[in-house]
Amino acid sequence: MKRSPPLKARKARPQSASSEAAIVTTALRRAADRLAIPNGVLAKSIGLSESTISRLRRGAYVLQPGHKSFELALLVVRLYRSLDSIVAEDATASAWLRSSNSVLGSEPIELLQSVSGLVNVIAYLDSRRAVV
Repeated sequence: MKRSPPLKARKARPQSASSEAAIVTTALRRAADRLAIPNGVLAKSIGLSESTISRLRRGAYVLQPGHKSFELALLVVRLYRSLDSIVAEDATASAWLRSSNSVLGSEPIELLQSVSGLVNVIAYLDSRRAVV
C-alpha cells in the first residue's frame, strides 16, 4: 500500500481589517436571515439603527473591527452556530427563538435585544450542547 505524502502546513495569512469586516458582516447577515431576525431586533442586539441594519442587509454597510457593534455581531453569529449545531434546521431554530423558554424566562428573541440577554441565551445554548 502506497502512502501519500504528508500535507504541507499552510501558513496562516493575517487577514486585513477590511476582509475580516466583510466576513463578519456576511456571517451576521446570513445568520439573521436564516433565523428570520427582524431589523429592529438585530439593531438592538448589536447597537445600530434600523436604517443601518437595512443598509447592512443590502450590502451597503460593513461592520468595523474594533467597534462594539462588531463584537456583538460576533456573538449573534455564535448564537446561530450554537443553535444550528443543536437543531440543524433554520425553520426549527427560528421557531425556537420565538417560543417561550421557562429556563430563560422569556422568548429568546426578546432577550437578544440586550447584551446581557444575548450572553444568557448563548450560555444556555452552550449548556445544552455540552450535555453529558
